[in-house]
Amino acid sequence: MKLALQCLLGLGCCLLIQAEIIDRIAISAGNQVVTESQIDEEVRVTEFLNGEKLDLSAGERKKAADRLIEQALVKREMDLSRYPLPELADADKQFEMLQASYASPAQFENALQTYGITADEVKRRLWWQLTVLRFVEFRFRPGIQISDSDVQAYYKQQVVKWQQEGVRTIPSLEEARPQIEETLTQQRIDEELDRWLAEVRRQVPIQYLDETLK
Repeated sequence: MKLALQCLLGLGCCLLIQAEIIDRIAISAGNQVVTESQIDEEVRVTEFLNGEKLDLSAGERKKAADRLIEQALVKREMDLSRYPLPELADADKQFEMLQASYASPAQFENALQTYGITADEVKRRLWWQLTVLRFVEFRFRPGIQISDSDVQAYYKQQVVKWQQEGVRTIPSLEEARPQIEETLTQQRIDEELDRWLAEVRRQVPIQYLDETLK
């Protein structure tokens, strides 16, 4: 789950015309599009957040394009359901935590420059990740039900694991139940999301204008 599809904002007629010339559409997914610049940004920001070496190879671009297709499908569903988007300020805390993980503001800026990205691009990515997480919870959690037998089976597995790890104080089933139920719920949400994305990808026409991204 890694997501940052944004609407392009124009600052004037000339800039809009220039954007049309420079920023080519690479993929269309229904009424959503993925541009070449979005793929480039997806690679750079993802590798920055993951602490990975910058890699702009064709293979990484294809991976980024595939992620952006899924993001476009999620955005399409948000539009269809009129899901209310959060404020950009909702990502302030995550952005501040990211900045604080660097020794100094200068080090943070140097890292941004190394990846060829801006603080605004990173913040928009954090905002989009937050938006998607909230949407997925809204879309799939209400339909998830965890049975008592599921909890007991998971607990038995955990007891064996705890014993192997040498845990001295093993919580009772009832003590562990809230955490187990949440863990199983998150697993089911992920499974439902994967199934939904696979189904939508079969239904929505996806066209590659850039053949190298297939």
